[in-house]
Amino acid sequence: MRKKRALFLVFCIAALCSLLVVLLHPAPIDRQRVLANAVDFCKKLDAWEHLLLLDVIYRRFGIDEFADALQRYDQILSLSPQDAPLMRVLRRIADHDNPLQPGDLEKVNDRINRLIVTALYCDRLGLPEDYPEMLVQAASEGGESLTHVLLAWIWIQESDHEVSLPEGFTSQLYRANADLINDDTVVNDLEIEAGALLFLAGQGALVDNAFVERLSAVQNFDGGWLDSSDTPGASSAHSTVLALLLLLHVEYPSDSYPPMLAPPSL
Repeated sequence: MRKKRALFLVFCIAALCSLLVVLLHPAPIDRQRVLANAVDFCKKLDAWEHLLLLDVIYRRFGIDEFADALQRYDQILSLSPQDAPLMRVLRRIADHDNPLQPGDLEKVNDRINRLIVTALYCDRLGLPEDYPEMLVQAASEGGESLTHVLLAWIWIQESDHEVSLPEGFTSQLYRANADLINDDTVVNDLEIEAGALLFLAGQGALVDNAFVERLSAVQNFDGGWLDSSDTPGASSAHSTVLALLLLLHVEYPSDSYPPMLAPPSL
């Protein structure tokens, strides 16, 4: 009996040690599998704002599942008169020669949308004199205003447009977006957005590797990501498209990517 108890005790200790090894040294994350699951999730998306980002992913990384993103976008555009002005305006992300209808730009009334749309068409229409002040003010507000200033700056740079900004503003802009990503265990939509935009801006080195690992680890069972990893629920399309964009940059690093904005047609 004592021998059996001793053997049982040895077995329990061995099992506990094995469990501790797993907990202390988890298996490395298969990022290719993470990406494949995210692609499977995203290819089912049908909201127009997500399709524009999927077109960016297709042009930048050649993900064939998103080759028809612009075609699907145009199908939605033809059936969405209420959203048509904003959709036609933002369509230029995927089509440099995108035509507008009279009054489309004027119908973009939201302040943050106006900020980025002005940047999107700066090579055609220039920038208002107070635009630098608008960028500085929006950046000072933090949160989504800050990330959208970074998006506007990406588009201004890709358009080769000159804008006079305060000394050190761009480096502060990059750093402030990186600071949105904290080092706690929770991964949320704003952090993912900031990280993805930093990679689009060529500033991916500012995104901590530990955050990339946390992001990969908290992928939802369906291949998507939650708005916040500490709040159970359905995966967020917005978070997932941006997470996929971020992780593709990590997995396929390059010194030169195709621009976010579609180039002029030849």
